Amino acid sequence: RATTLDIPGLTKSKVSPDGTVSSVDLGSKLVIVMVGLPARGKSYITNKLCRYLTWQQHRCKIFNVGNTRQQLALNEQHGKQRQKPKEEEVEQKQEHDAAFFSPNNKEYSTLRESWAMDTLDQLLDYILIENGTVGILDATNTTRHRRSKVLEKISERTQGRLRVLFLESICTQPETIERNIRLKLSGPDYKDIDTKKALSDFVGRLRNYEKAYETIDDNDTESNLQYCKIINAGARTITNNIKGFLSGQAVFFMLNFNLSERQIWICRHGESEDNVVGRIGGDSNLTVRGKKFAKTLTKFIEYQKKLFFAHQIEKMKLEGHLDLSGGSTYTSGTTTPIKSPGSPISDTSNDTSNDDDCESNEEDPVELNFSVWSSMMRRAVQTTENFNEENFDVKQMRMLNEIGAGNYDGMTYAEIRRKHPTEYDNRMSDKIHYRYPGMGGESYLDVIARLRQVIVEIERMEDHALIIAHRVVCRVLLAYFMNLSRDSIGDLDVPLHTLYVLEPKPYGVNWEMYEYSEKADWFFKVPKESISRRV
Repeated sequence: RATTLDIPGLTKSKVSPDGTVSSVDLGSKLVIVMVGLPARGKSYITNKLCRYLTWQQHRCKIFNVGNTRQQLALNEQHGKQRQKPKEEEVEQKQEHDAAFFSPNNKEYSTLRESWAMDTLDQLLDYILIENGTVGILDATNTTRHRRSKVLEKISERTQGRLRVLFLESICTQPETIERNIRLKLSGPDYKDIDTKKALSDFVGRLRNYEKAYETIDDNDTESNLQYCKIINAGARTITNNIKGFLSGQAVFFMLNFNLSERQIWICRHGESEDNVVGRIGGDSNLTVRGKKFAKTLTKFIEYQKKLFFAHQIEKMKLEGHLDLSGGSTYTSGTTTPIKSPGSPISDTSNDTSNDDDCESNEEDPVELNFSVWSSMMRRAVQTTENFNEENFDVKQMRMLNEIGAGNYDGMTYAEIRRKHPTEYDNRMSDKIHYRYPGMGGESYLDVIARLRQVIVEIERMEDHALIIAHRVVCRVLLAYFMNLSRDSIGDLDVPLHTLYVLEPKPYGVNWEMYEYSEKADWFFKVPKESISRRV
């Protein structure tokens, strides 16, 4: 079959009336296979990519081989515990230590490959039986032999019709690897294990993987692979033989993300004249209450900007280096740059300074720029008017305009329910797919499509951002960062005069909600348990 793009809500055909990739269009679906050493950010990439594709309404799911291994080990451990009295229980030995990952141990290598193939079978079941669109195999896959086995399995089960994209994450930055190792030590493999012991074991695991690591290259066996190499979190990207709409979407997203710590603030405009009477759409001005909110919003954001910078400086002072024992010095992009025993992670080429000198020469962080974006509607633009453009980059974007209400623009929901009860019921039963009738009428899926450029720009930039928009637009943006399901988007709580802050982290996004108090003329954090729509 000919294959082309399928976008939920924006395309339709006989086999795909709602725009999702149908089961008969197997060539339009995609398997993404991760490649790379541990602590290279593979899980970070898979989570971000899965969140992006899911937000675009593609059915996407991650299948992690490490989770399969950990679950099997946990089941085995529980089975052993059930076989003996409680008083005879002893401290369990770590099930899979560094020696388990040695490429020289054929028994363990065979077992690891078996788990990888089992996980791949689960992924293929998701695509072939459950009609998933994209499956991501999150594993090291660091040898040509393993990648060949993965391709053979996929080809065997799909008669060669399913596309495969390899994403290899390479990192040569010692500070990034160190940060990733810190995260690994807090993971399930090292739960309740002494930090020094865990660190020594994980470095041993890294060394074992390095012994067998073969990067993807243009040799005889891999020259035709569809692949993308992401080097140092997108500082450099190499692509080869990219084909298909979903592969192109994935690679495009890989070109536009970074690891910078920053804050993203999202809120609706201040109260407008139409808000007071409950009219949807329109282009009314702010009320007196709305103008008061806008002034305090400016002061609060200025305060938060300074606070974030102060926290950055404090964090840099408190966060020391990991003291690694064992291992040699490596500077190649295919290995872990770690100093000799007792030294922190670092690229030691041309390094003659001692640890104290390194610490004293460390530069303070640079205060981030701050972008303020609003829609082009008057009520949103007026909410930005108090920001000093010498300190904030203020810009209006038509993509941030509220959902088009078509023929119902300027009406209240009560009027729509009374005059057009069928349309009202259709909307209430399926907000995501419902499109307002008439010229300019939109659905949530239409809004998602036009906000794609905004999301990509937010992911690309390294600065703080405040986005002042409207209820549906805020819901759609928050759904992306909070990784909400399709059914949750239309019910997300985004009242007037509240403010969400989001901080991207390696394994997700931390968020908080602030509420404006007219009496105190300031913003106060809202306890998550009291927020009506839990995320």
